[in-house]
Amino acid sequence: MSSVAELLHRAAAAERALAQASAPLVAAGRAPVELQLTTRPIALKATGLSSCDTALTRDPWAIDRDPGYGPGASTGDPVPGDAPRQGPLPERYTEASEAQLDEWITAAKAELGNRVSILGHFYQRDEIVKYADFVGDSFMLAQAAKQHPEAEAFVFCGVHFMAETADILSSPDQAVILPNLAAGCSMADMATIDQVEQCWDELMSVLGDGTDAAGTDAVGTDGEGKQPVIPVTYMNSSAAIKAFCGRNGGIVCTSSNAETVLEWAFARGQRVVFFPDQHLGRNTAKAMGISESEMPLWRPHLALGGNTAEELRDAKVILWNGFCSVHKRFTVDQIERARADYPGVRVIVHPECPAPVVEAADGAGSTEYIRKQVEAAAPGEVLAIGTEINLVNRLQQQRPDLTIFCLDPVVCPCSTMYRIHPAYLAWTLESLIAGEQPNRITVDGAVAEHSRVALERMLAAKP
Repeated sequence: MSSVAELLHRAAAAERALAQASAPLVAAGRAPVELQLTTRPIALKATGLSSCDTALTRDPWAIDRDPGYGPGASTGDPVPGDAPRQGPLPERYTEASEAQLDEWITAAKAELGNRVSILGHFYQRDEIVKYADFVGDSFMLAQAAKQHPEAEAFVFCGVHFMAETADILSSPDQAVILPNLAAGCSMADMATIDQVEQCWDELMSVLGDGTDAAGTDAVGTDGEGKQPVIPVTYMNSSAAIKAFCGRNGGIVCTSSNAETVLEWAFARGQRVVFFPDQHLGRNTAKAMGISESEMPLWRPHLALGGNTAEELRDAKVILWNGFCSVHKRFTVDQIERARADYPGVRVIVHPECPAPVVEAADGAGSTEYIRKQVEAAAPGEVLAIGTEINLVNRLQQQRPDLTIFCLDPVVCPCSTMYRIHPAYLAWTLESLIAGEQPNRITVDGAVAEHSRVALERMLAAKP
């Protein structure tokens, strides 16, 4: 089974060969229209796969200083002007072969021993995961950081908000290193602390006016002492927003415990405002019996988020207008195509997918849920999975007795997760040996303190 990187390079090679073969026809004006298009996906005839971006085959250091999130699923998402940028990587690493990088990483790991732990996210490329001491989702990796006080440093092969959370939950004398500072998260960036505080002020101006639509007191004296609204943020958010939730009676959730967290919030508040992923919030609330009409969408650039005061008073869950660009790619049409091509296929998707996709699937859950479903599948089963391609590809490698494929036929990895390359890992580990701590992620003391409150509430909210 090929890695995602190998699939992308094979796709690029197929594209170049196709372009060369068709050049005379294009010049003569006799080529089919699709061959004359320069922006079409690259066709990989051998597998039927294609890539969403030809630049995915470029080395990350060639694009680190470019604006944007880089090639992949988030390439079209607007990036904040203050997003971290990675500095130049020494030529020793950019010019090294795959074999040299492997030798250096292996030697560095041996020398550092248990003083340094490498944490690898499920969505990481295989070339990184093979070196990880712990592999999991963002929640599992943050727990790993908390549970290993013997480590002097954690090299977090994930994205920025994950490294922040690891820093918050680990001890102050432990360093958390992000090998490439350009590994951000477009979903997390869709809600800034300034936008969230403005939203909160506007909500308080409406919901703190004495009563809600049912006539109960909206300032916490409705007979049950409930707040007018409880802030809930998905793990995929900045430390500043986690701290905001901690300061305002709120909580953090994961895709594993989102329903438990909403139950916790409704026990304390009349409504919930859910940051930043509208799809996880909507799918979770719908599963709890909350109607679409009770879930207005908050658009941060509009007054009252584009809603009326009455709509906000009638709301049960106010959804922030954010999303994951990887999971937004999955569609009901893809599910229907999978069922037509593979009768009896079982479709499993992540709850960051749009609601119609989740409703059309046979199951939905976190990356750990998906992994366990694959682990428990009977030999010969056919599974179509709606989540990031690196994880899907790896699950197929681990269970060759199953037919597993990604719902999206286009190879389009997480733009920012894909920025972590073995060259950055080798540089990071050798820097640690030299007594340096490059790209250390630190969260301000006050922010960390309030974030920890919201995170500890999350840890206590077991499904």
